[in-house]
Amino acid sequence: MERAAQGSDGGGGSNSSSRSSSRATSAGSSPSCSLAGRGVSGRSAAAGLGGGGSRSSPGSAAASPSGGGGRRREPALEGVLSKYTNLLQGWQNRYFVLDFEAGVLQYFVNEQSKHQKPRGALSLSGAIVSLSDEAPHMLVVYSANGEMYKLRAADAKEKQFWVTQLRACAKYHMETNSKMMNQVEGQQKNLVHAIESLPGSGPLTALDQDLLLLKATSAATLSCLGECLSLLQQSVHQVGQPSPRPGAAENILGWHGPKSHSTEQLKNGTFGSLPSASANITWAILPNSAEDEQTLQPDPEPNSGPELDLSEDERSDTEDKEETELGVMEDQRSVILHLISQLKLGMDLTKVVLPTFILEKRSLLEMYADFMAHPDLLLAVTAGATPEERVICFVEYYLTAFHEGRKGALAKKPYNPIIGETFHCSWEVPKDHVKPKRTASHSSASHEPPMADDPSKNYKLRFVAEQVSHHPPISCFYCECKEKRLCINTHVWTKSKFLGMSVGVSMIGEGVLTLLEHEEEYVFTLPSAYARSILTIPWVELGGKVSISCAKTGYSATVIFHTKPFYGGKVHRVTAEVKHNPTNTIVCKAHGEWNGTLEFTYSSGETKVIDTTTLPVYRKKIRPLDKQGPMESRNLWREVTRYLTLGDIDAATEQKRRLEEKQRVEERKRESLRTPWQPKYFIQEGDGWVYFNPLWKAQ
Repeated sequence: MERAAQGSDGGGGSNSSSRSSSRATSAGSSPSCSLAGRGVSGRSAAAGLGGGGSRSSPGSAAASPSGGGGRRREPALEGVLSKYTNLLQGWQNRYFVLDFEAGVLQYFVNEQSKHQKPRGALSLSGAIVSLSDEAPHMLVVYSANGEMYKLRAADAKEKQFWVTQLRACAKYHMETNSKMMNQVEGQQKNLVHAIESLPGSGPLTALDQDLLLLKATSAATLSCLGECLSLLQQSVHQVGQPSPRPGAAENILGWHGPKSHSTEQLKNGTFGSLPSASANITWAILPNSAEDEQTLQPDPEPNSGPELDLSEDERSDTEDKEETELGVMEDQRSVILHLISQLKLGMDLTKVVLPTFILEKRSLLEMYADFMAHPDLLLAVTAGATPEERVICFVEYYLTAFHEGRKGALAKKPYNPIIGETFHCSWEVPKDHVKPKRTASHSSASHEPPMADDPSKNYKLRFVAEQVSHHPPISCFYCECKEKRLCINTHVWTKSKFLGMSVGVSMIGEGVLTLLEHEEEYVFTLPSAYARSILTIPWVELGGKVSISCAKTGYSATVIFHTKPFYGGKVHRVTAEVKHNPTNTIVCKAHGEWNGTLEFTYSSGETKVIDTTTLPVYRKKIRPLDKQGPMESRNLWREVTRYLTLGDIDAATEQKRRLEEKQRVEERKRESLRTPWQPKYFIQEGDGWVYFNPLWKAQ
């Protein structure tokens, strides 16, 4: 982000102040040769690049795609453009230099500082360069790694010249990368063929652990590179389209190597690399496959209660949140390696049996409850004075909800819920902790907030979750606060894919936040999740674009979870934009890390920073095991959890097998009787599921 004071180059005045004296230099020519001063001797060459007669390049050899000796020698382009910084600082003049050979667009404070370190640089390989009517003579450069430059030229001719040169540079480097990928694909195929041609016995076989690792990592690397290139190709294809967003375009630059279908299936924006395993995150978001053959249990009483309020015997949760390290034991690594060697890229993991040691000690249903660890922020939504304030409050809550859904620092997977499994809990929030104002501080000196002694001084938020389907695996959860007349109803279908050295999970479905006091409904979706580095120390990142919308008020929000790019870039980045659609007005923007610091900027110029790591965490209240029913999550998985806690993986695996086998028997019985499954708390309505007695029906 640019500083407010940058010396004499100043902020964004009128468009006339951004007059660009663009210059082009070939290799070896002086960078001070102004295009406008070169005359018309190179006019024909420049016209071929779309630059106009007055902006000719310094000679036809420089402008030729292959120059004189077969190697592309393109002129550099430089000059002053206005760059948009932020709402506070607006447009600022900067000196830009396009290095065609390197495929990089750099900018400096002014021309005098161009021999110093640039203030910023954008890789153009696969970049999107589009026109915009947001401001006069404006163009936008979207880099493949998620960065974006909003630029303004002095006039339409200057704008078109920059657009043409930037697009040509992006296309050239994209084509170069495509040729390299074809070569890499051939080399990887030769490697796999050589390994698979080895004998089945002897000192070196095709099942040698090191060779299996080499085979798996080479396939994963090729897959990631191929997916990334495919996305870049789509970006280039979209240059001439009205929308700058990458779409489901065909590959237009010619790499047709093996790749998974995860791009369209998971609806994710980008694919990350295989970074270090030091990220402070866990695989808890990844309920990726029905690793066990789930089955049906004895008949419940469908939709007959008990009601949501099962909180008489609830106590504050004291369960240990720590998880043991994953991925460091050699025998465990061998199991994962053997598993990977049998999988194919893009394979659906629904039927894959995953090893017990990767499981964390809680069910997916409980994980959904842990996303509610900041109920004070949720309850503050309904206290907002205006529709604008309420939608912004909900976006703030949404962006802070994912951090506490994790357990420990490493990637593990929750138990896949068995059909009919349920989870119940509640939270109590002191009424004086619910602060609707945007300027209110959400940090606390204590990570756990104090509770009021008098229950009448607390709001109560109740939660129930249920696994309502096996194929597809669909989980539902519902929570409500009767005092605030607020409730959330959500159904989620998890769909997983094998991506080489990663596992991707799409969270299909939606949730609806209902504010009865204001007669508003906010419909929201969920991001995809990715487990990375599964052969070393796995970690998780979120990715993709989600939406939040309220039809009554006309407000909507777009939230993008950015996956880490191949080269450089930060992990866990998220950006958001809240808009009032009837007036096309942006009322709030946010950026930061969803598991770190988030900065919100409002249309008034006001800003606020939320550090998710210091937010007060409200412990959920849950009934002890001896008070829980046989199909409640902690009671159902208690023996598996106990042996995992003791570190006895074999015993945990046996308990898990017994539980699954018991359920298979019940499933076969139901199939023989042709009796359909009836969930206890949720009713199917169309493509979705709704709690059988929601707050809006009870009012």
